[in-house]
Amino acid sequence: MAEPQTQPSANGSTTTPQNGHSEQWGADRPVTLDANGALDTPHGTAHPNVGKSIPDIEAIGPDSESLTSWQKRNSINPDNQIKLVRLTHMRYQHPDLDQITTFLLDFGMHIAKRSPDGERIWYRGYGTAQYVYYAQKGPKKFLGGTFEVESHAELEKALKLPGAEQSSIETLHEAPGGGSLLTLHDPEGFPINLLYGQEPAPKGEYPSKVIVNDEVDKPRVRKFNRFTPGPAAVHKLGHYGLCVQDFPAQVKWYTRNFNLAPTDFLFVPTDNATKDTTSSDESKAEEGGQKGAGGRMDVAVFLHVDRGEEPTDHHTFFMSMNAQSHVHHCSFEVHDYDTQHLGHQWLASKKYTSVWGIGRHILGSQIFDYWWDTTGNMIEHYADGDLVNKDTPVAWNNAGDESLAVWGPEVPKWFLE
Repeated sequence: MAEPQTQPSANGSTTTPQNGHSEQWGADRPVTLDANGALDTPHGTAHPNVGKSIPDIEAIGPDSESLTSWQKRNSINPDNQIKLVRLTHMRYQHPDLDQITTFLLDFGMHIAKRSPDGERIWYRGYGTAQYVYYAQKGPKKFLGGTFEVESHAELEKALKLPGAEQSSIETLHEAPGGGSLLTLHDPEGFPINLLYGQEPAPKGEYPSKVIVNDEVDKPRVRKFNRFTPGPAAVHKLGHYGLCVQDFPAQVKWYTRNFNLAPTDFLFVPTDNATKDTTSSDESKAEEGGQKGAGGRMDVAVFLHVDRGEEPTDHHTFFMSMNAQSHVHHCSFEVHDYDTQHLGHQWLASKKYTSVWGIGRHILGSQIFDYWWDTTGNMIEHYADGDLVNKDTPVAWNNAGDESLAVWGPEVPKWFLE
């Protein structure tokens, strides 16, 4: 009998007809494909992949609790929180504004305004935010994310928070849309900015929604999909995150002082550690936690802006435990999957440095693509993220590389360092 014919693939492996053998990554492995499409491998039966949209409660599973229960257990009174509305823009300091401007234009933003002396620049997306990114000239420095609040009274209320001792409410005469800005600092010194009174901008032209045919539903008849190469136009700022040293203290400060609610925690198992007060073990008698084998410690959290029944992004802010405190990345929404790939291709053609992507996150479901900007800050494009509200349970997930993505390139080992 003749040997089965093999066809090489792009990654150097080979494929064979059913019941043949496949040489994959230097190892000869038996492959058996049955009539139902199941693949028998040395590691067990692998079924064809499945993607589907399911309710949040079903996706999260039993390791969860309601938001109201979590808040009560952690002595959080929502009436005392500063009421955030949305995340509006990032603020950074860069030594070379011309260089970072070139990058941000290639990233998909455009200039909203440049100060007369050229020392400050505001950059827009095509949403209703006057700007999604503010840059000023100076040594590399993180100046914080900026949240819109419900009223001027919320700014005055925030002046009484720990971290506001040296702060004052600033009137933004020069910035597009005006408004009033207050800058606070969290327990580890990270700035967080609160904004009120900015006039919304008229939204730009939204991209056309691409019609997609699947194996059953084929609405795209005599309509051909065509795309134009170029930057992935930024719609809005979606989220940013920090690496912090005292994770429990940071979680306490942000969730008690602001209407930031946890969507997902990541934990690591511990043998002899006191379980963190953010754990989901509702059987413990008091908030102090419990000791013993089989315990666990929360090491990261994804937080959303709690607007009650109003849907908001799966996370607007995140934190992870780290040996050193530093900003991790900021992330901007783009239109869709094709836009993201075209943007990736554009940035690669300009010889910028990719960090990780393109891939699909598990928590939040976003399609992600991370890059280094020209100053050395990490920045992300994302598309197709989850939405949550007050009825979405707080969830716990085991930390680790396997929790970060369902598909995409292997995560760099230093990604969360």
